[in-house]
Amino acid sequence: MTTATTQETLSVPLRRRVEWGALGPLLALVLVFGFFAVTDAVVSRRAGRPPRFLEAGAVRSIAVNSALIGVCALGMTVIIIAGGIDLSVGNGICLCATILASCLKSDWNPWLSVLMCLLTGCAMGAVNGGLVSLLRVVPFIITLGTMTIYLGLGKWLAYTMEKGGQTVRPNEARQVPGWLKSFTSTQEAALWPPRSGWANFDFLLEYLRFPAGIWFALLLAIIVAAMLRYTVFGRYVFALGSNEATARLCGINVPWNRLLVYTLGGLFVGIAGIYQFSRLKSGDPNGNSSLELRVIAAVVIGGGSLSGGRGSVLGTVCGAALMTTIVSGCGFLGISNAMQDIVLGTIIVAAVTIDQLRQRRQASAAG
Repeated sequence: MTTATTQETLSVPLRRRVEWGALGPLLALVLVFGFFAVTDAVVSRRAGRPPRFLEAGAVRSIAVNSALIGVCALGMTVIIIAGGIDLSVGNGICLCATILASCLKSDWNPWLSVLMCLLTGCAMGAVNGGLVSLLRVVPFIITLGTMTIYLGLGKWLAYTMEKGGQTVRPNEARQVPGWLKSFTSTQEAALWPPRSGWANFDFLLEYLRFPAGIWFALLLAIIVAAMLRYTVFGRYVFALGSNEATARLCGINVPWNRLLVYTLGGLFVGIAGIYQFSRLKSGDPNGNSSLELRVIAAVVIGGGSLSGGRGSVLGTVCGAALMTTIVSGCGFLGISNAMQDIVLGTIIVAAVTIDQLRQRRQASAAG
């Protein structure tokens, strides 16, 4: 079987699976959002106050809180589709944010500092991909080790920059550019599009006004979706996750493409580092405990398979938004953080269980 034939055979069913597989997470997001909207309206009415969950500010807050997880999950989607996993993304984001903060604190040019942050993310991804390909050890073990390495590097850098401190804080007024401070800000001046001055039009437009970081995240999602659907590299990604041995026999350079997959994932880790710095205005190596679990959960809830070969950008975006909506909705209803964690954990277990049942059914049908 030739490489072209294999690509043609894989691409059609996988594309159909991507399109229909994302409808479940999208429907779940709509239902969960509707549930919290109705519940908040009922509770608010009994309390004698106006409902808050459907306010434009609350919607913007959900979008901004989803952006950090969602951007990193775009790279994780590609990695998981290719049959890999990366447990180092949480500490990797913190390291990239700390690099960015350190460069700004050292009075580097802001754009050069951002470039350094992105290159750090790419380098971490390349290290992960290179080790997985060269050592032929399962990605879970490799990235579990690099997760600790990146945490140590971040702590060492912060300790060096702050002379014993744990958080790198550049001078916000003098060293942090305005566009970076407003990148994820929900303040009026940071929202786009601006108000038109027409009251009726602005009322309708209010729910479409977001900071630049949200629009940039949507642009990235479109680019990744197009890459997976229309490029040869995207077909290789699905082929690696579907059957690595067959992909190798068909002439696909498995080590090289795996290196590219993890490097691309690292690029999105670097971008997520920019989002984190924009929110915190500092670099904290310990700033995102267990973030990697939420990133992986966004992909799995969105229909991605931990066995590889399946996943979608739309599903991942819906998965990230779903988790943030639950946390925000529980906050409006006064539900404790402990119960929020229980609900999120239950959803993750349910998503993985559904994925396993689906795989068994497909295996039975193929047999």
